[in-house]
Amino acid sequence: MKRLFFILLSFSLITSCKEKEIQVVENEAVPFTAATVDNIFTDSISIRAISIDSGKIWYAGNNGKYGYFDLNNKKDFNGHVAKDTLKLEFRSIAKTASHIFILNVGSPALLYRISKDGSEIKLVYQEKHEKVFYDSMQFWNDQEGIAMGDPTDDCLSVIVTRDGGATWKKLSCDQLPKITEGEAAFAASNTNLIIKGNNTWMVSGGKKARVFHSSDKGNTWEVFNTPIVQGEAMTGIFTADFYDSKNGFIAGGNYEKPNQNFGNKAITKDGGKTWNLIADKKAFGYASCVQYVPNSNGKQLVVVGSSGLHYSSDSGENWKQFSTDKDLYTIRFLNDSTAIAAGKNKIVKVNFKKR
Repeated sequence: MKRLFFILLSFSLITSCKEKEIQVVENEAVPFTAATVDNIFTDSISIRAISIDSGKIWYAGNNGKYGYFDLNNKKDFNGHVAKDTLKLEFRSIAKTASHIFILNVGSPALLYRISKDGSEIKLVYQEKHEKVFYDSMQFWNDQEGIAMGDPTDDCLSVIVTRDGGATWKKLSCDQLPKITEGEAAFAASNTNLIIKGNNTWMVSGGKKARVFHSSDKGNTWEVFNTPIVQGEAMTGIFTADFYDSKNGFIAGGNYEKPNQNFGNKAITKDGGKTWNLIADKKAFGYASCVQYVPNSNGKQLVVVGSSGLHYSSDSGENWKQFSTDKDLYTIRFLNDSTAIAAGKNKIVKVNFKKR
């Protein structure tokens, strides 16, 4: 009887272990092997800011242009903002449940709130300064949002809203870490400002390439050094993404030496406190946008930049080139196998293939 009991117990344990092994394998994201790219929108426009909202791809671009492409009915809406004789270039976009927000680079800074139903477009913030240059914008929730940009004083410029974007207030430099002379940010793809829950990260470049972190929706800040190439005006971190509150990836390099592939990518496993270079002297050079693949356990990433679209299935250690199109500036995922990218004169749909 005892022998039978031990046999049954052993069989049960083996079966249990096998079930657990199977479960682990099932939860492991299957790597991509290739990608196809389909044009879905074409115009004479430079697009560095997109936002996906219920099947609509909202975009903001140069020459005062903004709008959306509806994936469901294949129709598009083209809007235009005119302000005196200014040629507005929108490189930041964000959304709430009811509105889209677009923010231009240069002075004066102009932030517009647009009703999704098309009933209203309203200027909700403006700032004049010879150095003003906003780079990125995001929302924590439907009431609270943040935008960041180059310093006009001795800190990065940061504005916040706590009333759904109706009003915005600039933070005092007393509330922010001091920057180094020549340290700024890049409006490459609306990805140097990242939000996960209450956590917020901002990245810089130029004389210093650093990561600024807030754990309380922008009320207090700390700053950390990175090993990304720095010291010249067009070097540093151009893009960042976090899979969760701990795991993140930064990329960039030297915009003036786009093939330089060392000191241009790094990872963190502690929420941005420490960073380690990865894939040094391998894969791509200058990168304008990095994104984690959804539901990939932080293992899969895609990057667009001067050498096309690259993909990694091992947290950035190794990369495969899926496209040589150097005119894609920004990318976002619709789901865990489809993304939308935009850039020079187009928006495209990227379909990733699995084995």
